[in-house]
Amino acid sequence: MIREFTYEALPMRVAFGAGAVRRISEEAERLGIERALVLATPGQTALAGTARDLLGERAVGIFDRARMHVPVETVAAAEAMAAGLDADGCVAIGGGSTIGLGKALALRLGLPVLAVPTTYAGSEMTPIWGLTENARKQTGRNPAVLPKSVIYDPELTLALPAGMSATSGLNAIAHAVEALYAPDTSPVISAMAERGVRELAGSLPAITGDPADIDARSAALQGTWLCGACLGATTMGLHHKLCHVLGGKLDLPHAQTHAVVLPHVAAFNLDAAPDARSALQRALDTADPAEGLAELATRLGAPRGLAELGVSEADLPAVIEEVLASPYTNPRPVTREALERLMHAALHGGPTTT
Repeated sequence: MIREFTYEALPMRVAFGAGAVRRISEEAERLGIERALVLATPGQTALAGTARDLLGERAVGIFDRARMHVPVETVAAAEAMAAGLDADGCVAIGGGSTIGLGKALALRLGLPVLAVPTTYAGSEMTPIWGLTENARKQTGRNPAVLPKSVIYDPELTLALPAGMSATSGLNAIAHAVEALYAPDTSPVISAMAERGVRELAGSLPAITGDPADIDARSAALQGTWLCGACLGATTMGLHHKLCHVLGGKLDLPHAQTHAVVLPHVAAFNLDAAPDARSALQRALDTADPAEGLAELATRLGAPRGLAELGVSEADLPAVIEEVLASPYTNPRPVTREALERLMHAALHGGPTTT
């Protein structure tokens, strides 16, 4: 018997395909953007220049100082440039850091965002924003920050190193895993999540084996699209709460943190979410999805412990306190004892435990 549910489709236009970035000016025109500020990280300055050239007269400048976890200082600098250039929209080309900055400008200035992802983060599919101030990451949900249009071009991901491809893809998988047991999930979300996990679990090993495999890159982007859309339509749980606290407090690399935490939180939650467990068993072709996720991370060469990211035992109490002080909705109650056990396992990359 299918239980009652509510599903609201997010308003989103997607242009998908090899070479789709060449349609960037056309997509900007559809959105009514005539003075676009191109956003990027320092490492993507050349790609931002390509976007500016493709936009032609529609581009008024490049802000290439996007940073992980979207510090408020970075947002303020981007706001000042946007105002000084009289920008009427943003083109965010890059990963989650750049798209997150675009969302912040949409939230504060009302600028429409055209997103051109070059990783598998999935942020472009969600109305979720995040800002970090004084080592604390605040997140929220607002339809105003949802990119108006997304260009998925697998050719743009060819330069993404195999290691970052792996952790970025595991980050996307985490979105789908949490969506499967979210209190506001639905049959539509469950189907998307299962397909998204299957696409990524199948394509990521191919990418790490041959980073130039365009078919695998395309499949991974499709999986990312589905997993990101799942996150955008459901409530976040313990996994994302932990990653937000770890990222904001310790300035950890976003994708790697998700990759480490994912199998541990899955092991903790899936006994309380049998439908989610069944979906992941099918998607991963394994009887034990948490162990399957751990094995996938190992196969991809992703970090397995927070200690590999620079976290120490001394860092854990403050993280645990912040998570417990303001918990997200979760299918299983999060006690101090259970969280301490989970965090110590995640710190050292030990076996997943319930």
